[in-house]
Amino acid sequence: KSEVECLIKLFNTLVADSNNRFAAVGFDRNVFRDTLHSAFGMTDDALMDRVFRAFDKDNDSCISVVEWVEGLSVFLRGTLEERIKYCFEVYDLNGDGYISREEMFQMLKNSLLKQPSEEDPDEGIKDLVDIALKKMDYDHDGKLSFMDFEKAVRDENLLLEAFGPCLPDLK
Repeated sequence: KSEVECLIKLFNTLVADSNNRFAAVGFDRNVFRDTLHSAFGMTDDALMDRVFRAFDKDNDSCISVVEWVEGLSVFLRGTLEERIKYCFEVYDLNGDGYISREEMFQMLKNSLLKQPSEEDPDEGIKDLVDIALKKMDYDHDGKLSFMDFEKAVRDENLLLEAFGPCLPDLK
C-alpha cells in the first residue's frame, strides 16, 4: 500500500510539473520519456516509445494513474511471466503477435554502437538476427511467436532483453 501511495504521489508531481493538455487525466509521451531517462537511465528513443505504448493500454497517448501504477508494477516488480509478456509487447513493433526478422533488425540497429571501421555495420546486425532466430525460433517459421520467446527466456533468462534494454537495471 505504501509503495502504491508513493507511485501515486510521484504521478501527481509529474502531472503538476508537466503543464500538458492531458493534465486532467495524466501525462504525455514527453513527460514519460523524461522520467524513464532521469529515473532509469534509458536513452534509446525507439525503445522508450515502445515502453510508452506498453504502459498506455488504452492507446489514448496519455498515461493515466492506473496505467502508471500497473505499468510500474510489472516494470519494477513483475514476475518472470509478466516481464516476458511486457518485453514481447515492447519488441512486437507492429502488434501482430510476432517479432519478425525486420523488427529484430530495427531494434538491434538502434541499440548497438556503430564501429567506424566497419564497412557495412548492417552485416553484423543481420548476423545477430540470424543467431537470435537460430536460438529462439523453435518452430522454425522465421519469426518469434510469444511461445518461442517465452520458451527461449525460460531456458535462458538473459534473453529477456535480447533486442534492447526495456527494463530498469537492478540498481
